[in-house]
Amino acid sequence: MSKADEIEDSSAPLIEHLAELRTRLINSVLAFVVGMVICFAFGGMILDFLLVPIEKTMRELGDPNPVMIYTAPQEYFFTLIRISMVGGLALSFPVISNQLWRFVAPGLYRNEKDAFLPFLIASPVLFLLGAAFAQFIVVPLAMTFFLGFADLPSYVAAVLVGEEVATTETADTGIDIVFSGKVNETLDITLKMIVAFGLCFQLPVLLTLMGKAGLATASGLRSTRKYAVVGILVVAALVTPPDVTTQLILFIVVYGLYEISIFLVARVEKQREARLRAEGLWFEDDEDEAAETDPAAPAAATDPEEEADDPLLAEFDEADDADDADDADDDGTGGDDDEDPSMVDDTK
Repeated sequence: MSKADEIEDSSAPLIEHLAELRTRLINSVLAFVVGMVICFAFGGMILDFLLVPIEKTMRELGDPNPVMIYTAPQEYFFTLIRISMVGGLALSFPVISNQLWRFVAPGLYRNEKDAFLPFLIASPVLFLLGAAFAQFIVVPLAMTFFLGFADLPSYVAAVLVGEEVATTETADTGIDIVFSGKVNETLDITLKMIVAFGLCFQLPVLLTLMGKAGLATASGLRSTRKYAVVGILVVAALVTPPDVTTQLILFIVVYGLYEISIFLVARVEKQREARLRAEGLWFEDDEDEAAETDPAAPAAATDPEEEADDPLLAEFDEADDADDADDADDDGTGGDDDEDPSMVDDTK
């Protein structure tokens, strides 16, 4: 067989993998397009659902007929396009994840498949939980803060002056500031919070996968807890409105997910240790590493019997004993040479 034939044979598996990847990508794109078309057909209903928090807030603030506007002819159309893209990705995610799994699974061992598949199922579930948390809890709080902030001066004036301010029907001077919300700007706030909270809820999946890969340990996550707190506070300040209540809610939720991640990583480490012990592959190095990760575990090197059996330590002990014996001989010889002069005179 010539060298050219060997090169062609070695490139054949690569061509097959590329063809398989192309097929999976085409199927994923088709699923995304179908989901996008379906969401565009029901775009008006989805938009009404996403605008429910601001609608309730405007009604609570005294607006009996909330109205949203758009200021460009194409604005409403592209708003529906944005909604259909996000919704299409959500609808097609099961198909996309299935295509990804069918492409990756043949190259995985059985234990790797068993480890990876639960995370592939848990990831969209946690994202939906984060999105629902944002839609039903965080976004209403944010809208209440932003829209209620405009009524703060009148509220303070009513408290300082008295109830007569509230009974004043018209004002002779001044300009009334009213809210006329744009559809795309309001939707932008809602979608950003939904995506941000959905990604934050992926924290247990990410850290547990890192624990299975050996990139993160429970003790390491515990030792970096203070840095995690600072990072979570920064994220809360960036993805939420300048409202202490909303930021505190996000901090509590994400920090709780961080603690859950520590528990899951510790459980993964215990399962790994039990599996290796059952297979007879758990060695002293692993025990030393486990002792470093778990301060409560006793160190293997502190056992006096193991220290006595160590040939390197025994060699050092023998060398020390030999040095002590030489020193003793030197002391005895020096004692015979240095005799007391008085004793010599007596013998004479």
